[in-house]
Amino acid sequence: MMKKLLILAYDFPPYVSVGGLRPYAWYRYLKEYGVEPVVVTRQWGNKYGNELDYIAPGESNETIVEETEYGTIIRTPYKPNLANRIMLKYGRSKFALIRKMVTAWYEFMQFIFFVGPKAGLYRGAKEYLKQNKVDAIIATGEPFVLFKYASALSKKYGSPWVADYRDPWTQNKGRSRMRSVRFFERKFSQNMSAVMTVSDFLKKKISENISVPTYYIIPNGYNPEAIKQVDDVCPEMGALRIALAGSIYDWHPYKSVISAFVEFVKKCDCTPKIELNFFGINRYKEIERIIHENSIENNIHVYPRMDNASLLQNLSSHNVMLLFNDYSIMGTKIYDYLGLKRLILFCYSHDAEALALKDKFYPVGEVEGVSTHLQEDLINETHSGIVVKDKNHLAKVLLDLYDEFAKTGSIACHSINTSKYSRKEGARQLAEVVKTL
Repeated sequence: MMKKLLILAYDFPPYVSVGGLRPYAWYRYLKEYGVEPVVVTRQWGNKYGNELDYIAPGESNETIVEETEYGTIIRTPYKPNLANRIMLKYGRSKFALIRKMVTAWYEFMQFIFFVGPKAGLYRGAKEYLKQNKVDAIIATGEPFVLFKYASALSKKYGSPWVADYRDPWTQNKGRSRMRSVRFFERKFSQNMSAVMTVSDFLKKKISENISVPTYYIIPNGYNPEAIKQVDDVCPEMGALRIALAGSIYDWHPYKSVISAFVEFVKKCDCTPKIELNFFGINRYKEIERIIHENSIENNIHVYPRMDNASLLQNLSSHNVMLLFNDYSIMGTKIYDYLGLKRLILFCYSHDAEALALKDKFYPVGEVEGVSTHLQEDLINETHSGIVVKDKNHLAKVLLDLYDEFAKTGSIACHSINTSKYSRKEGARQLAEVVKTL
C-alpha cells in the first residue's frame, strides 16, 4: 500500500536555492518507492533574480494546489511583513534600524504564536490534514520554525514527524548564545519520531542539545534527471573555463583565489584564453569591483542567479569547478560537480590566510572523532579533483591545468563511484524511513 508523506518545505522551486533541491528530489522520486509526497510550501516567483525574491509577495491570496504524476504541491499565500515591505519599496539602505527591530520581533514571536509570513505553511498544512490522513510528516530546515509547525500538526492529527536538518540550528555559534533558541529546539523535539540529517558531523552537533533516539543520515546529492539533460554538453574549446556557483561565505578565501588567478593571467600570454566565471554569487558587487580594479574584464565574469537546470547547462560548458573549503560541512555544490564529471579545484586544505578566516568566521565548532575535511575526503574517494594546499600551490596548479588545456584542448576528469550520490538514492532511503515509522 502507498504511504503518504506531508513535507513542509519553505524553499522549493521555482525559488532558486540549494535548500529547495533536497525536498524537490523527494517530491520527484518518492512515488517510485511507494510513498506519495504532499509538499506544503509558499508561493514563489523570480521577479527580481536576486535575494529580494525571498521576501517578494506571492502571486495570489488563495492557496494554489497542484496535482501531478509525482504528487501534490500546496503553495500557500505569502505576504511580506512590514520590514520586508519597507525594503522592497525603499531598498536595503533605508530605515535599517526599523527593519531590524521588526524582523527581530517576528523571529522571536513566531516560535510562541503562529504569526509572521511563514505561518502560511502551517495554515495550509492544517487545512489539508483536516480532510486527509498522512502516514508521516517531515519538516526540512531552515527556517527552523517549520519544526514548530510539524510538532503542532503531529500532536493535533496523530501523525509521526521527522526533523530534517540540512544545516545546524542552535549548533550555529551565532545562535547558540541565545538561550531561547536552545529552549525552542528542545521543546519541539519532545514529540519527534526521528532526526534526519546530511552527515555524522551534524548528527553529533544536533545531539548536543536534544535527545532523540533515532537518527538517519541521508546525504545531499545531485539531481540525476537534470544531469542527464546536460550529458551531451561539452566544454567550449576556445578557452580554459573555471566556474564557481552559489554563495560565498566569510570564511571562504575568495580574495586569495582571485588574486592568484589575476597574477597568473598577467604573467601568462594566455593564448588560448583562461576564464574564471561566477554564477549566482551573493558578493557580486564586491567581485565586480575587484574585476574593474584589476582591469581583467575579459577573464573574470559574474552571472546572475538562475534556475538549477540553466545553471547546470552553463556549468557543463566549463572545464573546472572551483570549490571552497567548508571543513566539517559538506555543502551541496560538490554533488552537482560530481554529477557533471568536471574536475574539482578545491581551495584550500592548509592556507594560513584561509585558516585565519575560518577562526574568525566559521559558524560551527568541531566535534571530536568526526572529520573536519569532509569535502576533501569525498574528492579523494571519488578521484574527482585536485586538493590545493595554499595560494602558492594554486599558482602551480593553474599553470599545470593551462598547459594540459593548451596541449589537449580539454581537462581530464577520471572520477569514480559517483552514482551513489544521486538525490534519487536519497529519496529511496527516505521512503524506507517513512515505512518504518
